[in-house]
Amino acid sequence: MLRVLLCPPTYFDVVDQKNPYMACPGPAEGARESAVDQVRARSQWEILCSVLQQHGCEVETIDPVEGLEDMVFAANQVFAGAKNGYGKFVVPSRMVYPSRQREVPFYADWCRARDYQLIELDYGDDYLEGHGDLLWHPDGSRIYGGYGFRSTLGGVEKFSAAMSKMGVPVVPLHLIDPYCYHLDTCLCPLNNDAALIFPGAYSAEALASLHKFWKRVHLLTVDEAHRFMGNGIVVNGSYITPYVTPQLEAILHEEQLTPVLVDTSEFEKAGGSCFCMKTFLP
Repeated sequence: MLRVLLCPPTYFDVVDQKNPYMACPGPAEGARESAVDQVRARSQWEILCSVLQQHGCEVETIDPVEGLEDMVFAANQVFAGAKNGYGKFVVPSRMVYPSRQREVPFYADWCRARDYQLIELDYGDDYLEGHGDLLWHPDGSRIYGGYGFRSTLGGVEKFSAAMSKMGVPVVPLHLIDPYCYHLDTCLCPLNNDAALIFPGAYSAEALASLHKFWKRVHLLTVDEAHRFMGNGIVVNGSYITPYVTPQLEAILHEEQLTPVLVDTSEFEKAGGSCFCMKTFLP
């Protein structure tokens, strides 16, 4: 059974602007009003958990921490994996924004308590944001590493050096669209042979590199990408997504995947959707 880690949105809110999707509300009569409908956010999160369980996932949760409003985006704080001879491991992130940096120790401690090997990197002045910018090829043969907005090339290179000891290559991919500030918004592996990508998110060199590793590359439009249709979750023959277009539906049909719609509109206010809200555990 697939195991997946999520964080309840108890303290979720939009309090500053970390990406182009985030619009921070101004003060109202001296007190800032929340940009987020907390009741609706909780309902959307619970539906996502339920859908994951219905599709064969064992959902585990980490306790939310007051003051860490983005902790609900559980894809970013660590990178998780497993490798023969090394067992299960996590690489703690170094995130760009101080409020998000404070999330990392809670996730690292959660993993440490469950016998994950922690691979600590000396990031120096570099950054790396977990599964937001690091995606496994489905067969575990390689990892794709996005950089340019939230992760740095140096961070990806330091991560690559650590993974090389396990014999896992890392493919660096330069991101150039600020709305696709994380790799998980513009690359979604559908299976070992096919991936969804938004070509406008990449430098020419990165785009050419991507095409080397997939037999079938399906192109999202800018509207599909910016509405998080490439931020879906592939699980047991389904594709969990906040929206679907006729083109995306045709792509999923070709790849024998069934679209399952989950409303993430409250979380989209902070620049995240389905994939951002979970980490698959090895």
